[in-house]
Amino acid sequence: MKSQVLGLALTAALGFSTPLLAAGAAQSIHVYKSPSCGCCTDWVKHLEEHGFEVEVTETNNLNPIKQQAGLTPSLSSCHTAFIGDYVIEGHVPADDVRRLIAEAPKVRGLTVPGMPVGSPGMEMGDRKDHYKVLLFNEMGQTKVFSEHNQ
Repeated sequence: MKSQVLGLALTAALGFSTPLLAAGAAQSIHVYKSPSCGCCTDWVKHLEEHGFEVEVTETNNLNPIKQQAGLTPSLSSCHTAFIGDYVIEGHVPADDVRRLIAEAPKVRGLTVPGMPVGSPGMEMGDRKDHYKVLLFNEMGQTKVFSEHNQ
């Protein structure tokens, strides 16, 4: 009887802790950025303020990282990040990263091409330009994931 109770307790503990462990692991993101990029540093702070554990690798040559990630010049921005199997390019809001992880679509990742004013890390006073967060696949095809500052 004790072994059955112990087995049930162990099953319950693992059953409840596994999703929590998976959720914690999903919050870790690795960012590649130029050492001199202030807006990239501000985006990292944005992620940290929204509960992400951020590892930063500074490099003066992001091109090989972007190419390996499958980013075309039209999808590029100033920094590239990886969370799980996804690529996060540019000033993507933390809530969109969370939504991507929760919905888990079969895509390569999210991008905010360029550096739109008013996106996380690109704040400039009250100015907030409209911008789109795009899903992109292995072939570089895109679809609007969200829009901000409409």
